[in-house]
Amino acid sequence: MPADGSDIRARAAGARDGSAGDGAATERLARFIAAVMSSRLIDPLEILLEDDDRGALVAIRLVSALYPSDAPFDPPPAWWRSPLGQAVLMRVGHPAAEHVTYELAGAMLAITRQGIHDLVKRGKLARHPAGGVTVASVRARLRVGTQPLSPT
Repeated sequence: MPADGSDIRARAAGARDGSAGDGAATERLARFIAAVMSSRLIDPLEILLEDDDRGALVAIRLVSALYPSDAPFDPPPAWWRSPLGQAVLMRVGHPAAEHVTYELAGAMLAITRQGIHDLVKRGKLARHPAGGVTVASVRARLRVGTQPLSPT
C-alpha cells in the first residue's frame, strides 16, 4: 500500500461511485458503523437528555470529544443557545468556569444583558465576587424560569 494513502482514497472513491466491488463487505461495514454510532453517539445522547447524574458525565465527555484543546473550554455565546449548549448547561453548567459575564449569562438564558442586570438586581441571579454571575445561579434560573431552546 502506498505510504501517501492514495490506495485508501481510491477505494473510498470506488465505494462512492459503486465500483468498489464487494457489496457484502460494504453492507457489513455499513452495519458496523451504524452499531458503533448507536453505542457511541445515540445511547450517550439519550443519557444526556434523560438522566441527570449520568447526563453530567456524558455532557463532559461530549464536550471533551467534540472540542479537544489544551485550553479551557470557552465557546462563543451563540454556542450556548444551541441545543447541545442548552443540554450541557442543564447538566453541568459551564465546564470550565464558576462565573460568567453578563453577556454570556444572557446568551445562556436567551435574554439580553439588560435582562441579566434586572435579574441580578431582583436577586434572581447571584453576583460573583470576581464579577459577572455564578453559573450555578444561571443553571437554577434555566431550570425553573425557562425551558431549553428547541432546535430551529
